[in-house]
Amino acid sequence: MAHASSPTARPLVLTQWLILMLWIASMGSGGCAAHPQSASSSPWPSVQLNPSDRLLILAPHPDDEVLCCAGLMQDAMAMQLPVHVAFFTNGDNNEWSFLLYRKHPVVSRKGVQRMGLVRHDEALAAARILGVPVTQLTFLGYPDFGTMPMWKAHWGERPPYRSMLSRVTAVPYANARSPGALYKGEEVLRDLTSVLREVRPTKIFVSHPADHMPDHAALYLFTRVALWDVASEMQPELYPYLTHFKHWPTPRGFHPTEPLEPPKLFKDSVAWCTYPLRPEMVERKQQAIKAHHTQYTYSATYLRSFLRADELFGDFPLVPLRTNAPAVPLASKANEVSTEPPEELSDVERAAFVGLETRFVQREGEQIVLTVEFSHPLGKAVEASVYLFGYRADRPFAHMPKLRVSVGAVGYAVYDQGHVLPDKLVWVSHTAKQLIIRVPLDVLGRPEKIFTSGRTYLGEIPLDWGPWRVLELGGDP
Repeated sequence: MAHASSPTARPLVLTQWLILMLWIASMGSGGCAAHPQSASSSPWPSVQLNPSDRLLILAPHPDDEVLCCAGLMQDAMAMQLPVHVAFFTNGDNNEWSFLLYRKHPVVSRKGVQRMGLVRHDEALAAARILGVPVTQLTFLGYPDFGTMPMWKAHWGERPPYRSMLSRVTAVPYANARSPGALYKGEEVLRDLTSVLREVRPTKIFVSHPADHMPDHAALYLFTRVALWDVASEMQPELYPYLTHFKHWPTPRGFHPTEPLEPPKLFKDSVAWCTYPLRPEMVERKQQAIKAHHTQYTYSATYLRSFLRADELFGDFPLVPLRTNAPAVPLASKANEVSTEPPEELSDVERAAFVGLETRFVQREGEQIVLTVEFSHPLGKAVEASVYLFGYRADRPFAHMPKLRVSVGAVGYAVYDQGHVLPDKLVWVSHTAKQLIIRVPLDVLGRPEKIFTSGRTYLGEIPLDWGPWRVLELGGDP
């Protein structure tokens, strides 16, 4: 196979890119592509609320429900539609998350839980402002800034995740849906599927897989699995919302008459849709944001950036993989890649920055082939990881392989959660700027779908990461 780094690959890459863009245009994503063009000047269609709708808002932390869905909830309540909000975490690590990467805890264990209770009460106050009954709020209580590690490596026989600050391994809140639930992936799925069966939503609003906050991406991934697990019972429309992304939203601050534009990197690769807000809705949304007092005090300028003329939703399409069809770009310079380091990195970390420049995926017979190119050579201290998690409907997701290929400047290792896999089960070839991985479908558990992502990191500090994408396996083209 010709890869993107070779001279002969360039025309093929352009062809592959055009194929993907045409497929996106024809298929759309989630619920956004199913609705007619908005009567406003927005280039994207509007979300349509129907009299029979039942709404489920899934929020990674208290305040995300307001930032991204407060206007939508106001109209839904005015239409007397059932609205339920479920909070993935209580936000009890607050704004110290990046400091924790540098291992400088700044609060006590009891202080962490107190912060979670404070943010719980702030969510109740915001719901009252928006007219949502507090009886329609559910708090799952999973670890703030710990749900992505749970997604990656705490399933089945693996021990539960231990929270970074509180050091607990189970939901500590008596008012949570499942007090004492272990910090494990299957417990999250159990809670999410029970919420789905209780609410039976027709529309779900959830955080985005490209979100740079790990809890946000993790909630999307868990939600995807939960929805597949109950697909025979319900098939709600899915509307992901973006909250955290490099240099976004722009401009920062209070601009209530301007639309919320998507990041330029995703403007054409995601099927976006909007929900327009009237001025009085923006004002009420602002009051609800202020009810999240701990967050508003800390970052008012950022939070006010979501007080816009609309709310924005959109998802990546599933990527179909056909046997021996051309490789599909998951990310490229023209699509979802920015070689700029994140704003929060130090000067030393920015100097060591290595970006995920391109990612391609292909099915060759009974193998999945992933090609990753880096913006700069992997240095001695910089490593890269690529993730491949399989899903099939007839096997519990906790029992499916969850592979991580970890590559440094001189070597590599392949893990299934915490277990090192024997050599030669997965074929890996790498240079300083390119990585090629060939994974037999048997090693992935003969999946129907595959979650994949990648990241680069310096020690414990993340440098760059690619959005999680969902691959859908098929037969011959």
